[in-house]
Amino acid sequence: MKSHQLSKTDSNEMLEAIVLQWKIEIPKMKTIVKHEIDETTSVITGENFTAIRIGETYLPFLSEIPLLEKFPKVTVDSGAIKFVCNGANIMRPGIKSFTDFEKDQIVCVVEETHNKFLAIGKSLVSSQEMANITKGEAVKNLHYISDKYWEAAKTIKK
Repeated sequence: MKSHQLSKTDSNEMLEAIVLQWKIEIPKMKTIVKHEIDETTSVITGENFTAIRIGETYLPFLSEIPLLEKFPKVTVDSGAIKFVCNGANIMRPGIKSFTDFEKDQIVCVVEETHNKFLAIGKSLVSSQEMANITKGEAVKNLHYISDKYWEAAKTIKK
């Protein structure tokens, strides 16, 4: 895995892109390091900040609890946990509750018992549409506990 520190200009451009995609404010950072997993994927680290870049999409990293709490979320029942943690998309029947979000927005997936974050995904429908459907895929699973990004991040020295 190749790692390099981003220039101030590249850092600012990346942070602007993240804010636009996530629709939340993130603190300014002096030092941002990009750890390349492959040609299109990298883990981005900064002061109290870790994110994943897949192509042009940025995802918050699952260990960043204070950051994750700023995102909309869907809560899944206990029967969905093993599927979500194996990379399955989130199906409407397994969703117990959800907050407001738009279609194609980054959402967090949490389990109902302990409210733990299981995955980060992109909504396939808006929360308004979700209220009116009972089956089908609702969230595309993009990052989950123990996936390749999770494992790669373990090798990054903080």
